[in-house]
Amino acid sequence: MSERKVLNKYYPPDFDPSKIPKLKLPKDRQYVVRLMAPFNMRCKTCGEYIYKGKKFNARKETVQNEVYLGLPIFRFYIKCTRCLAEITFKTDPENTDYTMEHGATRNFQAEKLLEEEEKRVQKEREDEELNNPMKVLENRTKDSKLEMEVLENLQELKDLNQRQAHVDFEAMLRQHRLSEEERQKQEQEEDERETAALVEEAKKRRLLEDSDSEEDAAAPATPQPALRSNPTAILDEAPKAKRKVESWERSVGTLGSRPQLSGLVVVKKTDLDRSTPQGQPVPALGAAKNRKPNPTPRTSSISSLSQLGAYSDSEDSSGSN
Repeated sequence: MSERKVLNKYYPPDFDPSKIPKLKLPKDRQYVVRLMAPFNMRCKTCGEYIYKGKKFNARKETVQNEVYLGLPIFRFYIKCTRCLAEITFKTDPENTDYTMEHGATRNFQAEKLLEEEEKRVQKEREDEELNNPMKVLENRTKDSKLEMEVLENLQELKDLNQRQAHVDFEAMLRQHRLSEEERQKQEQEEDERETAALVEEAKKRRLLEDSDSEEDAAAPATPQPALRSNPTAILDEAPKAKRKVESWERSVGTLGSRPQLSGLVVVKKTDLDRSTPQGQPVPALGAAKNRKPNPTPRTSSISSLSQLGAYSDSEDSSGSN
């Protein structure tokens, strides 16, 4: 069974690698490689920020006539992600870093510049000390003074720390706890005083309300109508507002306010002269039939039932005649 991934290739017995023709490729040929941006940069064309670690498909070539200790220097070409402008940078094996060449500016380079400046100053000092012994003495004196100042500052810091170490934290916590308890006690007393004031105010309000109710009770009460023992007693009271007179009341009359049993018994009249009051002429027979009795005025002595009886008697008397 053959392998899925062929790792060993077959070489025939008569294989001679010197017979393989070599390709003549240019020395400055370029390769397409996949890389990440080695530092933060900003495009000069559009101002786009390209952050460290962003991946690019870059072209790689070997820089001609530049070698550091036999190590070749490579140049890389990338394109801006916004305007597609070309940006180039190359390797710096001397400082184990990369150097921006064209198309962009490197950001956050302050730390690197500071390190370079420190290295330059240190190198200049060493060169001066090699040629000038007095300069060596001056530098040593400055270093000793600086060291003494550093030691004094360090001693001050130690004294300060020892002073803070003697602080009794337990006493501080105890004092804080006591002050907290005292504050809670004061708050509780204030709450009790407010509650007592509210209760006293409620008592005063209740006393005032009770006194007002007693004064109202002492005042003379308005007379209320007494209960009537007789249901018909309402008829004896004063007449109220006039109401609409019905048709049968215009002909018969209304019920009397004081019904009397004696008025119910009426003696029938046989004489026309008796039915009419004195001093009035006796009406004719036809006129007596057509005439309707006027409604008698409402009096306190004659009831409506007696008037109804009188009306019936008059009709009977007229019919008999």
